[in-house]
Amino acid sequence: MARTRQTRPPDTEVDTATLILDIAERLVQRRGFNGFSYADIAAELGITTASLHYHFPGKAELGASLITRYAARFADALGEIDARAVPAADKLEAYCAIYRGVLSEHRMCLCGMLAAEYETLPDPMREAVVAFLDHNLQWLAALLESGRATGNLRFADPSDQAARSVVAALEGAMLVSRPYGDTAVLDSVADRLVAEFSARPRPLDR
Repeated sequence: MARTRQTRPPDTEVDTATLILDIAERLVQRRGFNGFSYADIAAELGITTASLHYHFPGKAELGASLITRYAARFADALGEIDARAVPAADKLEAYCAIYRGVLSEHRMCLCGMLAAEYETLPDPMREAVVAFLDHNLQWLAALLESGRATGNLRFADPSDQAARSVVAALEGAMLVSRPYGDTAVLDSVADRLVAEFSARPRPLDR
């Protein structure tokens, strides 16, 4: 196996691994981790399952790589929101827009899908899912607390509890939206969340 790695062009290896991750991510977000096999990916790429095992020895390794990549992208998105010189309410709206963007592609949050299958996941994947959720909640709690400190956001609960409520509402709204094939339910929930936390009037109240 080591000799094979030395003889393959590095750019081809990276491109193939990325394509595998892209397809696997889409399949997880639409079917769940247990809803696809290596054969599904191999068929779509037109390669053998042996080629998949070259890049990812087992499905557990593939799953761990998926979470690592997704968490890094999500962290980048949160960092981009942090960098905006706008009020906390606008940052909360931008945070909700991340979920809207995923659902608009007829996908679910990767780690939300994996959380639904938590009991069947390998231990390293379980730990990675929890780490993702912890980071997400910590970032959101910090945003909410900073918004409350400046008077831009208003809520009574401790910020960590409020953060859990926001994430639970958005993840749940994605699930309810999914059978309808659009983002209407999620849009409504996200708009209500932003309005309630920022004490802004909702469109229907104007």
